[in-house]
Amino acid sequence: MIAIGAPRAATTRRMAVGAGLGLAAVILTGCGSGSSGGPSVTSGGQPPTTPAAGGSSSPAAKFSLANVSGLGNVVVDGRGRTVYILTKAGKKNLPCTDASGCTTYWPDLSLPTGLKRPTAGSGLDASLLGSKRANGEIYATYNGWLLYEYAGDSAAGQGHGEGIKTFGGVWYALTAQGTPVTSGATAGSSSSSSSGGYGY
Repeated sequence: MIAIGAPRAATTRRMAVGAGLGLAAVILTGCGSGSSGGPSVTSGGQPPTTPAAGGSSSPAAKFSLANVSGLGNVVVDGRGRTVYILTKAGKKNLPCTDASGCTTYWPDLSLPTGLKRPTAGSGLDASLLGSKRANGEIYATYNGWLLYEYAGDSAAGQGHGEGIKTFGGVWYALTAQGTPVTSGATAGSSSSSSSGGYGY
């Protein structure tokens, strides 16, 4: 509010400063939403909360085994979220890209800056963890499978992405042995099918 009787020059300066601050707020609001990796949203339509690259709390920095209702013991990421793979007719790593809109619903798990491969937590075979470079980034793999979260899982311990058919294939969680948990089956503590039979 402008005071009556205030000198004109001071009033003009205050208005210019106020306008400048408002413009700066608009610019800053627009800057925080872009990323070279494409859009990622949760089921509620809001971007998921992800740690800054390079932080040890990155979801792709460490993977473990956890019991997920309806799925059994499956691979989860550093946030405790179920990870999924995309397959069709036994083929590994069908394309899931920003351009197709796939990563909007199935966010990929790129490693934080400086990390060449993720670490194994409880229940996982460290020798099955690896990485794959693509588009200038390094992505986590388990038994050769590229790993993804599902935007429809809003918290740890959920497995809503299991068995969904979309983007040219079917999405499955992974067992400790690195094999897909096929629809209707659960991953138990015993070793199941071998890792053979899948080709790139």
